[in-house]
Amino acid sequence: MSRKPNLKDVAKVAGVSAITVSRALSDPDKVSEKLRAKVEMAVRQTGYIRNQAASALASSRSGVIGVIIPSLSNIVFNEVLAGIYEMAQPSKLQVLLGDCHYSPLEEEKLLATLLSQSPEGLILTGTDQTDHARRLLQNAEIPIVQIMELTDSPIDMNVGFSHFQAGFDMTRYLLAKGYRRVAFLGARMDPRTQQRLAGFSQAMADAGLEPLVQSTPQASSIKLGGQLLRSALSGNQGQLDAVFCCNDDLALGALFEARRMNINVPGQLAICGFNDLEASALVEPAITSVAVSRFEMGKTAVQMLLKPEQYRHQGGGIIDLGFNIVGRASA
Repeated sequence: MSRKPNLKDVAKVAGVSAITVSRALSDPDKVSEKLRAKVEMAVRQTGYIRNQAASALASSRSGVIGVIIPSLSNIVFNEVLAGIYEMAQPSKLQVLLGDCHYSPLEEEKLLATLLSQSPEGLILTGTDQTDHARRLLQNAEIPIVQIMELTDSPIDMNVGFSHFQAGFDMTRYLLAKGYRRVAFLGARMDPRTQQRLAGFSQAMADAGLEPLVQSTPQASSIKLGGQLLRSALSGNQGQLDAVFCCNDDLALGALFEARRMNINVPGQLAICGFNDLEASALVEPAITSVAVSRFEMGKTAVQMLLKPEQYRHQGGGIIDLGFNIVGRASA
C-alpha cells in the first residue's frame, strides 16, 4: 500500500515550498488567488488530507463550528441549517453536524466528540442540556449559542422564541373566534412541545375552560395526526370544535382524517398547526399556523459565534426573534 501523502508531496506538485502550502491552507486570504488555486489543485491531485487538529494547535484556530440538532429528518431543522450554512460559508467556517435523536445522553456523547475537534464555537438545539453536558460546555471556554427556544439563563448566548407564548397566543386566537371545545394534539412531547402545551393550558384556564389534551410520546407524522384526531373525537364524544396541533405534520394528518370522516373544516371543526410548513398553505383549506423565522435563527446563531462579545453585551446575549400567527381558512 502506498503511504499517505504529506505536505511535502503537495508542495512538490504545486512547485512551491511546504511552508507556502501550509500558509495557503491555514490562512488562504493571505496568499494570492493564483497561488491558492495551485495549492488546491495539488491537494486534489495528491489526495492529501489535512490534519485539522494539528493545524488548530499551530494557529489557535480550527475553522470549525459544531452544530447539534435533534433530528435530520425533521424539515423544521432544514431551514435552520440553511441559515447556518449561509452565514458560515463566507466566514470560511466548516460545520460539523451531529444528530442527537432527541436524546440528552446522545447529545452528551456528541458534545464530547465535537469538543475534541477544537471547534471555535457550538450551536445547540434547546436549553435542556444535562448537568454533565453543561459542565463540558462551561469548561470549553468557547462561544456557545442555544437556539430554537428562549431561556433566562443561557450557558452563554441564546436565540429563539417563546413556545409557551406561541401556544398561549394561538389558543387565544381560537378562543377569540368563538371556539370553546378546543383540544391540543401533541406528539413526541419534547420540551418545546411541552412548552406549547403549557401555553395552551394556561390560555384555556384563563378563559375558564377545560384544556383537552390528546398526546403520545411517538414521533410525529402526518398519519399520526389522523390517529390523534380520531382518538380526541372518540374520547370527547365528538364534542370538539377546534384542535391545536403541536406541529403542521399533525395538522395535515388531522385535516385529511377530517375529510375521511366527512367533517367540514372549519364549519364543524377548526384545525391549526405550528411551524408554518410550505404544505400548510397549499392544502384546501389552508392551515392556520405559527410562523417562525428559522432561517434567520440559523444565520443569527453563527453571527453570535463570530462576534460573541458584541452580542453578550446586547440584551445579555439573548435574542427573541418572536413568531407570527398566520391565519388561514382552516380556523
